[in-house]
Amino acid sequence: MTPLSPSAMPLLELSGVEVRYPVGRDWLGRGKGQAHALNGIDLRLFPGETLGVLGESGCGKSTLAQVLMGLVEPVSGSLQGTARGERNIQIVFQDPQSSLDPRLPVWKLITEPLVVRGRRSTAELRAVAERLARQVGIRPEYLDRYPHQFSGGQRQRIAIARALSSDPDIIILDEPTSALDISVQAQILNLLAQLQRERGLTFVLISHNVSVVRHLADRVAVMYLGQIVELGAAAEVLEQPSHPYTRLLLEAVPRLDQPLTGDAAAQRTELPGNRVLPSGCFFRDRCPQASAGCERPQALLPATRVAVRCHRAAGLVSPLLMNAAQA
Repeated sequence: MTPLSPSAMPLLELSGVEVRYPVGRDWLGRGKGQAHALNGIDLRLFPGETLGVLGESGCGKSTLAQVLMGLVEPVSGSLQGTARGERNIQIVFQDPQSSLDPRLPVWKLITEPLVVRGRRSTAELRAVAERLARQVGIRPEYLDRYPHQFSGGQRQRIAIARALSSDPDIIILDEPTSALDISVQAQILNLLAQLQRERGLTFVLISHNVSVVRHLADRVAVMYLGQIVELGAAAEVLEQPSHPYTRLLLEAVPRLDQPLTGDAAAQRTELPGNRVLPSGCFFRDRCPQASAGCERPQALLPATRVAVRCHRAAGLVSPLLMNAAQA
């Protein structure tokens, strides 16, 4: 894990980012409503770190990744950064089989981003493919083979090599091990950690798997209904969660040392619809600790190592910050 310097300049900074999608259309083609995918995202991404993003399906993780890559434009808010030139971000998808073109040999798959960015000779592309194949553990003599001739773990190594080919500032890892066997998962995670150390890479790790996030992440952002409800150092967020939703999310993970007690925890963390946003705290109706004060909109209050979107966590922050957030 990469310790963050307090004076580090962020590669990317999101301020108040909101994204909405039209839902349904009437007979004139007009939208009937909107789905509120992101609802005020404030986030900084620093060089050399791994930011883990946790949350249930539908909480906005994939939309956040699309915003980072420039595939979706926010309806409000801003995204600024100090990355080199244009935003150089690549992604490793969840399913390596469906993310690799079955008609192309491996060397062409690896160098696709370079071809898109500009014309290069075949010899140059082959040289890049061979170098990256060695780095990710693919034998260069296999570069003329096709994706179906590889195992799932090997295909994910090819996808990682493709992401590296344009020398990106940031790589988004979208559930990079969920389609793999457990033994292969460990190999891929170790490979990613090694590449990060060698190349100074910055990762955004999107996952449902708390163990994977605990293994790789320096910081963790927990999302609920398009908001970040808890953000901070991985050890603090995962071992001593402060937001009620984070606690319920972690309690829902099965543990060998505890018997199963039904699906009450899973039911309490179910996401509501996002066409009409709740008033006040988004988690209020499902929070076992809801009380007076939850009817007010909650700000993401900064603290020394953890920021929490909950007025009950006021003890983590200074009175000055608390007053400013409620003003």
